[in-house]
Amino acid sequence: MLSTRTATSCGVLASQRTSAQILKAFSGLPSSTNFSTRPAYIVVHKLQLSNPHRNFSTTPAPRIKEFFPPPETDNVRETPPAWPHPIYTEEQMNAVTIAHREAKNWSDWVALAAVRVLRTGLDFASGYKHDKAVALSKTDPAAANRKYAMTERKYMIRNIFLESVAGVPGMVAGMLRHLHSMRRMRRDNGWIETLLEESFNERMHLLTFLKMAEPGWFMRLMVLGAQGVFFNAMFVAYLISPRTCHRFVGYLEEEAVMTYTREIKDLEAGKLPLWEKTMAPEIAVKYWNMPEGKRTMRDLLLYIRADEAKHREVNHTLGNLDQRNDPNPYVSTYKDLSKPHPTKGIEHLKPIGWEREDVL
Repeated sequence: MLSTRTATSCGVLASQRTSAQILKAFSGLPSSTNFSTRPAYIVVHKLQLSNPHRNFSTTPAPRIKEFFPPPETDNVRETPPAWPHPIYTEEQMNAVTIAHREAKNWSDWVALAAVRVLRTGLDFASGYKHDKAVALSKTDPAAANRKYAMTERKYMIRNIFLESVAGVPGMVAGMLRHLHSMRRMRRDNGWIETLLEESFNERMHLLTFLKMAEPGWFMRLMVLGAQGVFFNAMFVAYLISPRTCHRFVGYLEEEAVMTYTREIKDLEAGKLPLWEKTMAPEIAVKYWNMPEGKRTMRDLLLYIRADEAKHREVNHTLGNLDQRNDPNPYVSTYKDLSKPHPTKGIEHLKPIGWEREDVL
């Protein structure tokens, strides 16, 4: 969702009528503009068919300024991603499904409980009430849709908040394993690269969404607070139990796959009409090597969901291994290449991870 966010320090918005009066005070906005209000800021949405890369902006095209444009230098033409993305086929991405690994021990239960707490906060921040919507739809579908329906704006808030948090664990784990390797003067067995690459991939998800919606000060403040708390919590937790942390990320990615699957279904059902006309930004086209004719918002969500499914598999797999001694199966070379084995792609995707005896 491409939007121009007009921040305002109006204090407490007393009512929707007061909000409407404030919105009417803006001059020069056509009647087709769609307004949304939230505490401490006002969001203005408008479809721009003339420019497929900024579909929900009210800023006139000549005045649009690109959010975080690439730096221009005399000699450097382009800086490609440090980790090229593997190629996904449409068949592989469509095969991604929602899955859940059952908790088997205290470590798993702690990780699952932590994800549920985090999800509660994320649901509150994004206005996401899927469980209540499902329960009400069984008796009154119209009321459920009217009261709990997710919009492009709500989904975008959820996506940005989710990705700003999802990029933290890989960086924390990679950093700690890097320091541990130097401190103990021993090899890491290939874990660091995969963890940092995962963090890089999640950051690319965030940058892609930021090309489509620039957050206001309230959203930035929420992200700042969440990142500060989450980074320090992950830092301490990984020192105590790396296995629990990897299981936690595996469960977190299960939630991410679930969220993107619901977004895709809502988009296909016609519930997100603005996204039907939205094209993937250039940063996404280059990163995922999206082919011509497959660069819509639906295609973008398929790629991101596939990435999350891969992270789900990777972290559940790492959670099954000996954290100190086992090699990373995702950068290892196998003796028998005819047998399915972990790879960087999704050709042998295991939703609940590979068991240790299957890879080692």
